[in-house]
Amino acid sequence: MAFDFDMIQRVYANLGERVEAARQVVGRPLTLSEKILYAHLSAGTPTRAYERGKAYVDFAPDRVAMQDATAQMALLQFMQAGRPSVAVPSTVHCDHLIQAEVGAEQDLDTAKNKNREVYDFLASVSNKYGIGFWKPGAGIIHQVVIENYAFPGGMMIGTDSHTPNAGGLNMIAIGVGGADACDVMAGLPWELKMPKLIGVKLTGKLSGWASAKDVILRVAGILTVKGGTGAIVEYFGEGAESLSATGKGTICNMGAEIGATTSIFAYDERMAAYLRATNRADIADAAEAVKQHLRSDDEVYADPATYYDQLIEINLSELEPHINGPFTPDLAWPLSNFAKAVKENGWPEKLEVGLIGSCTNSSYEDLTRSASVAEQAVSKNLKVRSEFTVTPGSELVRFTAERDGLLNTFENMGGVVLANACGPCIGQWARHMDDPSRKNSIITSFNRNFAKRNDGNASTHAFVASPEIVTALAIAGDLTFNPMTDTLTNENGEQVKLDEPQGIEQPVKGYAVEDAGYQAPAEDGSGVQVLVSPTSDRLQLLEPFPAWEGTDLKGLKLLIKAKGKCTTDHISMAGPWLKYRGHLDNISNNMLIGAVNYYNEKTNSVKNQLTGEYGEVPAVQRAYKAAGIGSVVVGDENYGEGSSREHAAMEPRFLGVRAILVRSFARIHETNLKKQGMLALTFANPADYDKIQEDDTIDIEGLTEFAPGRPLEIVLHHADGTTDEFLANHTYNEGQIEWFKAGAALNLIRQKANA
Repeated sequence: MAFDFDMIQRVYANLGERVEAARQVVGRPLTLSEKILYAHLSAGTPTRAYERGKAYVDFAPDRVAMQDATAQMALLQFMQAGRPSVAVPSTVHCDHLIQAEVGAEQDLDTAKNKNREVYDFLASVSNKYGIGFWKPGAGIIHQVVIENYAFPGGMMIGTDSHTPNAGGLNMIAIGVGGADACDVMAGLPWELKMPKLIGVKLTGKLSGWASAKDVILRVAGILTVKGGTGAIVEYFGEGAESLSATGKGTICNMGAEIGATTSIFAYDERMAAYLRATNRADIADAAEAVKQHLRSDDEVYADPATYYDQLIEINLSELEPHINGPFTPDLAWPLSNFAKAVKENGWPEKLEVGLIGSCTNSSYEDLTRSASVAEQAVSKNLKVRSEFTVTPGSELVRFTAERDGLLNTFENMGGVVLANACGPCIGQWARHMDDPSRKNSIITSFNRNFAKRNDGNASTHAFVASPEIVTALAIAGDLTFNPMTDTLTNENGEQVKLDEPQGIEQPVKGYAVEDAGYQAPAEDGSGVQVLVSPTSDRLQLLEPFPAWEGTDLKGLKLLIKAKGKCTTDHISMAGPWLKYRGHLDNISNNMLIGAVNYYNEKTNSVKNQLTGEYGEVPAVQRAYKAAGIGSVVVGDENYGEGSSREHAAMEPRFLGVRAILVRSFARIHETNLKKQGMLALTFANPADYDKIQEDDTIDIEGLTEFAPGRPLEIVLHHADGTTDEFLANHTYNEGQIEWFKAGAALNLIRQKANA
């Protein structure tokens, strides 16, 4: 029996009527994404059409999911909202704070001891407010969601950028910041600009070494890290129907790496089979009754170029395995060209570690395909040349894989099975290296590979591939090895070739688990006490941000002009900083320490205009705050790409930064800034970025007439007495301007709750 089945039945009861109403107001056949979006309008039955890429729309998501690192701040904010319980089904998943070091059992015990007060807080606040709680070791949020909560035709938001994983089960699932989650849990509409639509038509069928992972690696190469921004990527065609539900999930998961709002597949038999395999036959039966609404209209599939803003076609029969990287997930190399690229670019050829698993690739099917390769290391008498780790996605998958001998296969190869957690994928990896600063290469089946992402070492060249390619390369210990064509020398001196991987979509004996790790909330949480110690250095109750003072902003100092890529990892690093995700003051000490200063090419070194000396970014900003002076952060293209972490917006807000002025924003980060009462501005002329000088004092004018579509004016006062003036654009609508004026969206929620 599924969780929240009554809610799912209500969604399906309204689906047909709302889809038909949407078809009438739009005046044409509908794509799958449009059907689900229009069926989830907060106002109910559609009465008007919304222009893609322009209109802001209020939605009513069906559920909310939060991982432990982001849940802390989201729930600290929710506690200020004044509600006795959450308005929609919500869950917390403890997966980010477990550091991979030795192995699953010991690492999990260490994490429980080290993070006890955080886990106790999350368990108690979940218990009080009616939130489902998944304990440490239960699994990675997205794998647990697709196994338990994702349902066809639904809509959910999650405080993690890889929430779109649930698109593998025909769900519109979107990564957001904690303030957005707080809104929905408080019963308010959730606002999103109506996404554009990118269609990806898949023909043919995968074979051999090619896998679902290679589809998204190829798409990332086509669209780049920002090519999907503001769009839903919708996959369709005969090739799409040939992929397993979890394979579809892999593709949707990594859509975050192209900046997509989310990704989705049409409902089909493979999804129904997965629902039944995971004890949700009731959902499969209910979805079957409305399946005509869980796919695009026939006219769309017959003439897709007419209905999508962009169309891509990929023949799976011709798709080659890909390896993407280093340092960016969109640098896509077909396997046949990769060895040449390694040599020409001087990347370290020796492969030191292969890592499989993560929220992107940890399904039973993934593990069986990888295990079929790993088994050959033993049977063909090959010495494994690289370290090898396995991160199961959930206790359900881990327990089943152990029962079926898969984990034993990896261990026989020399692999180490890590806890059911994010681990190395997010930098929670105590890597053992002789020299942590030297150039080296690793390969993962994860999703991101920014510098320092996995192990904190800027010299680590991280590459992304399918689990089976990772396993093969780990056996070889050589990045230039191509398992499709090359041979290896075994311990007997013989040349042997690896056979193609073989996988099983669902376990023959069915899934099994003794303790999935779920804790249901109290029926009545009114008497539950939320556990937060006033002396804690890891948890801190929030104080409201101050409201706008009602004037233009004058005399602001330039804090940093960031050069090049500036992701949320650069703005608010993970790794060891995860322990402070519930303590805004402490975690603010990592603000922008990874960003490169345009003026000296250094990280965490900016000029303090009060003293003329260089200092660490947070320290300089704290000096400005102490002096009552606001500041501005200037950035380049796609500022804030990567993780959904709202700390990257809350930290500058907390320390007194007033505006972020960039060439362009990543979607989630721009929204997070708005929610926290910050000014998120873009250069009307991107070349004006070059006018910013290190000693500038900055005025922002036009705020007293702040209005949608009306640019603000930036005045730069240079140290030599000269000035520059230019326009800055913004995407604020009327409601978002009210967030700014109130000091934060949460301030408005609290005001309404107390009215």
